[in-house]
Amino acid sequence: MTGYLEGKNIVVTGAGNGIGRAIAMGCAAEGANVVVADYGVSLDGSDPSSEVAAAVVAEITAAGGTALALASDISTMEGGAAAVQAAVDTWGSIDGAVCVAGILRERMIFNMTEEEFDDVIRVHLKGHFTVYKHASAIMRKQETGGSLVGITSGAFTGSTSQCNYSAAKGGIISLTKSAALALKRYGINANCIAPSAKTRMSENVPFEIEAGAPEDVAPLAVYLLSDAARDITAQVYTVVGSRISVWAQFGEVRSMYAPDSRWTPEGIEEALPRTVGFEEHPTMALLAAQAAQRQAAQGNS
Repeated sequence: MTGYLEGKNIVVTGAGNGIGRAIAMGCAAEGANVVVADYGVSLDGSDPSSEVAAAVVAEITAAGGTALALASDISTMEGGAAAVQAAVDTWGSIDGAVCVAGILRERMIFNMTEEEFDDVIRVHLKGHFTVYKHASAIMRKQETGGSLVGITSGAFTGSTSQCNYSAAKGGIISLTKSAALALKRYGINANCIAPSAKTRMSENVPFEIEAGAPEDVAPLAVYLLSDAARDITAQVYTVVGSRISVWAQFGEVRSMYAPDSRWTPEGIEEALPRTVGFEEHPTMALLAAQAAQRQAAQGNS
């Protein structure tokens, strides 16, 4: 390793398993002091335990790195503050934060309960806000600034059985871009990674996805936390195995204008299909193929 993050103090939430663990290990291997923040819950958010965070710290320490474990519920303001303050109290500053913590409550939208929706939004989206807020409040007063890294997902474009997860991941992108705009003047950059990796959270995805390993994600996180990437901000990068891709910035594609001061429904009906049209959702073709396969299977049975 090259000491790419030598002397930096980094908080990684959800660092007890999967992608969070890989990022925490990667940061420590590159010389960072790492707060391994993990509430230690099961996939659905139940049964909290500090054991997973402590186990990762033991691995980092055995490899010659420096880390401390924190079983902090980052979906609360107190929990987010505690994760950040642990770095400041122990090592004197916070230079970066990576927000990986999340849970799943999968259900079709017409069957989803309010609690299932709220819990996923709370852990994923609010869990980013609590860390971003408290980390940036300290980073903006530091001469060295800092880096924020959010973990989103390609599911932000929509998911058949994870509307809560998709909504949270879309919110994380908007939150991170907002942070990037607000904090650039203070020397703080903010970016998102949309990883696709084989983890316990990806096992129940309702269709095949291209996926790498959690360890494939760590190098990009390390880079975005480093001084070398300080001018990169408000970006979303996908990591799948050896492939890294950047997402386009959101923007309008085509426009049409009313011939008079205001459109009528009939006028829109006539003009929209031949001018503005629509943009095909990339997953729709996959869903159509799955439906055709089911129909064919029923016909052969």
